[in-house]
Amino acid sequence: MVSFIKGGIKVRNSYLIYKELHSFIKSHSCHKGASHVHLEGGISFGVGAFNLTLSLFPPRILKVLEFAGFSGDKEYGLSLLRDGATGVNLRSMLCALLLLCYYTFLTFILGSTGEGEVAEAERLLKPFRLRYPQGAIFLFFAGRTEEIKGNIDEAVALFEDGCKAQQTWKQFHHMCYWELMWCFTYKRAWKMAYFYADLLSQESRWSKAMYVYMKAAYLSMLPKEEARPFGEDEVELFRQVPTFKQKIAGKSPPTEKFAIRKARRYKAACPVRLPVPVLEMMYMWNGFSMISKCPELTEGMMQTLVEAERTLLESPVNEYAVDDRCLLHMLKGLCLKNQGLLQAAEECFNKVCSSEKKIRFDHYLVPNSQVELSLLYIDQGRREEAIKLLHKAKHNYKDYSMESRTQFRIHATLAKLKADPAEDEDTHL
Repeated sequence: MVSFIKGGIKVRNSYLIYKELHSFIKSHSCHKGASHVHLEGGISFGVGAFNLTLSLFPPRILKVLEFAGFSGDKEYGLSLLRDGATGVNLRSMLCALLLLCYYTFLTFILGSTGEGEVAEAERLLKPFRLRYPQGAIFLFFAGRTEEIKGNIDEAVALFEDGCKAQQTWKQFHHMCYWELMWCFTYKRAWKMAYFYADLLSQESRWSKAMYVYMKAAYLSMLPKEEARPFGEDEVELFRQVPTFKQKIAGKSPPTEKFAIRKARRYKAACPVRLPVPVLEMMYMWNGFSMISKCPELTEGMMQTLVEAERTLLESPVNEYAVDDRCLLHMLKGLCLKNQGLLQAAEECFNKVCSSEKKIRFDHYLVPNSQVELSLLYIDQGRREEAIKLLHKAKHNYKDYSMESRTQFRIHATLAKLKADPAEDEDTHL
């Protein structure tokens, strides 16, 4: 705890130095020498990064941080980073990379599907792609933008080119493997996705529990009679997942905790299989928005869900039946929304919400279904209903899986609607 407080004080001091320098270079007393443009770029990077990062925090946390002297203005942070990225200075590359991370990762993990982020990312990438056509990091971000646009084959080619472009930095290869794993997931090429999950489990130390879980999940999607790669068994892999649990700063990563909790089902001698573990984790990484522009990929996912639903109906009733059925309803709702069948999608989300008291384990399904329903309302122009539902999801549910991710999504959506995130804070709907 003492180390944590000391670290916080150091971060605050660095932020205050950035603020003081920013005020100084804007003053009339600032003498502009030959290296002034580089100083300005560094300050733009520092102040912009702090403002952008802090703006993503929920209001309650942000109020505490503002009391401690921080500020979290997203638009101000973005404008400073854009200025830094477009200027000719030593930190322009850092500004551009941070913006690319924001536009191609953070916004989509938080549930955005906006075209603006992709357009901004492509605009930023263009000069760097021309200057460094074989630059591995820029090939990676180009692949990511194609992936977001739904051009999965183009994304795969760019990620593979990124791996070929350099052999020194293996961790960069792991980033590409992770994206390639998801690209093949969207195409339902389970064995290819398994191949990249296996590579990650052998080479990367970021989250072995997650990689082993994904290996097991991909194998579970194959027909029972189909041979398993390397003779591995998904049940044994699921049982191994908890043994790879790790802690960072005293806490396990949320996705790892989620994977471990889902894998517990396989502890039993005769385990009840997870219906669609790959698609469930795909939802956690906002993968359904990636395929929203690809009717054939959405249709493929819908076929997988229909098959899983049929299997569930034919199986004996068990303690997980309601939870599994609700999961399939939520994921079908996302596919139906992608297909433009909004009424049918709304019915699927409402089925989950109406089963709230029957759900025994996967309590995250209700608040997440409410968030998805609110996003559907926004698409239909039903703003007030969406805001009301977002506040309900925010205040009425606690201590469920991946809660912080859901809360960040709610905060980002309310901010986009320009609704007061603290509105109705004490109202339980």
